[in-house]
Amino acid sequence: MKSLYSGFLILAALVCSCADRTDHQVTYSGLVQGTTFMIRYYGGGDTLEMFRKIDSVFDLVDKTASLYDSGSMINRVNAGEDIEVNDLFVILLNRSTAISEETGGAFDATVGPLVRGWGFYRKKGMDLPSSAVDSLKRFIGYKNVSLAGRKVVRQFPEVRLDFNAIAQGFTVDLVALLFEKHGIRNYLVEIGGEVRASGMKAGNTPWIIGIERPAEHDSAAQVVQQRIRLEGMSAATSGNYRKFFMRDGKKFAHTIDPSTGYPVQHNLLSVTILATDCMSADAYATACMVMGVERSLEFLNRHPGTEGYFISTDLSGNMAFNKTPGFSRFVDKQE
Repeated sequence: MKSLYSGFLILAALVCSCADRTDHQVTYSGLVQGTTFMIRYYGGGDTLEMFRKIDSVFDLVDKTASLYDSGSMINRVNAGEDIEVNDLFVILLNRSTAISEETGGAFDATVGPLVRGWGFYRKKGMDLPSSAVDSLKRFIGYKNVSLAGRKVVRQFPEVRLDFNAIAQGFTVDLVALLFEKHGIRNYLVEIGGEVRASGMKAGNTPWIIGIERPAEHDSAAQVVQQRIRLEGMSAATSGNYRKFFMRDGKKFAHTIDPSTGYPVQHNLLSVTILATDCMSADAYATACMVMGVERSLEFLNRHPGTEGYFISTDLSGNMAFNKTPGFSRFVDKQE
């Protein structure tokens, strides 16, 4: 649902021996939702059966929220079919609406047509005239969508839902819930850079991930800027520095501000959000890229238990770093 490895979290220090554990480490990785995934957990039982259960989660999310599956539930809703949606769709829409309310519309699951209009799904910026922006913007707005029982009500037939900015985090949460249901307490789940961890690795050591230092282009080597411990938390990163186009000397980011219809133009390069659930971390990261550093810090400070780490540029073009007060307790002290 997002482009290949769209996040900026680098998995680090994951290879370990299992001598100090009574169970063994299992690794499952591959491609899903247009990106990569890697899952590591400690537990016994039938490994292949667990893999099948994980695949079933992936399949259910795709059938519910994938814009690339012509028969998916979201595509049928967007096409105007009179159908009842499933539990996953209800959760995705309700949580999207709640986060839209919390962020004053900075996060909006109806912004997809503008993203397409600006050409970002094709990784190529387009010169969208103001008349086209105004035309598309008429149908953008989370208040244009609601639920009546299990049926989706759209105020205009042109309204399109897009769970791209929340579905991968939700999938991570669903896999984590699957593990909890089967008594697996030590695991790390990563899909497209969205991560959730629980328990410990071998040797009673925490799961460690790294936040990538911004690079100027896609082929640049990945460099870890900050290593953090994930202890019963989720992490999601959103960023602009690998996805933008230049016009008239200005940088246009791939993040669209739903309130204006135009790409955001500010100095925030990336934000990493820590939260208890990955769905919220995923959506908050997108919202923060719209809001910018100052508004985001104010927002996160009103949400205890949710932390953020921001990489931006100052007036001289140098990198600047900001974080919420509680973020420091997750920093790996062995750096």
